[in-house]
Amino acid sequence: MARETILLVDDEKEIIELIQIYLKNEGYHLLQASNGEEALSLLQNNRVDLIILDVMMPKMDGIQACMKIREENNTPIIMLSAKSQDMDKITGLSIGADDYVTKPFNPLVLLARVKSHLRRYKQFNQATRNQDDNEIQIDDLIINIATHSVTVDDTPVKLTPREFAILKMLAMNRGIVLSMEKIYQEVWNEPFMESKNTVMVHIRKIREKIEKDSQNPQYIKTVWGIGYKMESS
Repeated sequence: MARETILLVDDEKEIIELIQIYLKNEGYHLLQASNGEEALSLLQNNRVDLIILDVMMPKMDGIQACMKIREENNTPIIMLSAKSQDMDKITGLSIGADDYVTKPFNPLVLLARVKSHLRRYKQFNQATRNQDDNEIQIDDLIINIATHSVTVDDTPVKLTPREFAILKMLAMNRGIVLSMEKIYQEVWNEPFMESKNTVMVHIRKIREKIEKDSQNPQYIKTVWGIGYKMESS
């Protein structure tokens, strides 16, 4: 049975209940939000494999939410909408959605699309890793765990042992937000004791070495009030 996590974002209770029946029968783990703001909050604290996102919602609609999600996240997005005009579909796809389903829809068709996108996403993530199991590749960044070496766009980058440990930790937990406390305890192997500045300084130094623009980082993203996570561009 599948154990991927799917985030359902829709303010129509009937739609949520209908989709839940089919996805739960397939064994998927489900998260639920009724607007874009709730969806973004859930994404900060949970690993999500696919998002089903309604267009028309209060507070923050699906279009706005999709654009915000795409700033840091490449999780597949299937948009739902009662609008069937070609321009509406083009708009949804052009802002980063992977698919567009018009209401009313056949739940079995939606389920088939969910499976298809999850399969492609899994293949994509596997492709980001080098054939050598000791290497993690994210865009132009390559981290070799065995040799403790890092290259960006084929250019070697010199990191201190702790900088490398932090980068490796983020890369191996790609898409997951890691708190400064967790990073410190894992890398320094001692209690946190309000050591935020220590972690922040090391993150800043890593960015200066691997990012083209450390003020607008491509790889290591800050999740304000929580910590850091690594994403591809």
